Amino acid sequence: MQLIQETADLSAYLSADEVIDHGHSLVRKTAAHLARDVSNSYEYARAAFEFVRDAIPHSQDSGDMRVTWRASDVLEQKTGICYAKAHALAALLRAEDIPTALCYQKFDVVHGLVAVRFQGAWHRQDARGNVGGVDARFSLDGEQLAFVTDPESGETDYPVLYAAPHPAVVAVLKAATDREHLMRTLPTAL
Repeated sequence: MQLIQETADLSAYLSADEVIDHGHSLVRKTAAHLARDVSNSYEYARAAFEFVRDAIPHSQDSGDMRVTWRASDVLEQKTGICYAKAHALAALLRAEDIPTALCYQKFDVVHGLVAVRFQGAWHRQDARGNVGGVDARFSLDGEQLAFVTDPESGETDYPVLYAAPHPAVVAVLKAATDREHLMRTLPTAL
């Protein structure tokens, strides 16, 4: 699949906003901690991916009823669904000047992940969490995502690489009173 940048301006994939708040002190502190033991941006990106995948449980898997949407809140509360975890990963990567996009897949509902820019190309990464047979890994050598779409079943990989989280995603996260409410209102398409 060919990934399509929403904007040609690569700096847009480094910017901060209300959701990807990589200027927040907790995001900066977490990024600095992760950067301590690595020697290059690839190792940092892998460490950040593994941290978000493994240290922040997906709230549906853990039964956590809280809904997070802002990257700093995901890091503070250590919970979130796929979108929130993607926001946290994007903030950690952008905090270390690694261009990161938000991207999506469509199953019964829309699933969120990120793409990182290395070696002149975009590479999708899915830090959703490895449970129930999921084996997502950080890779620049072929995708190792949590889920693979089945086009014959109406599933699709959206090719657009967004500089900011999709408004439909942010709206449902902000409106949710708890995780159960959120799961009933997840977008089914973008």
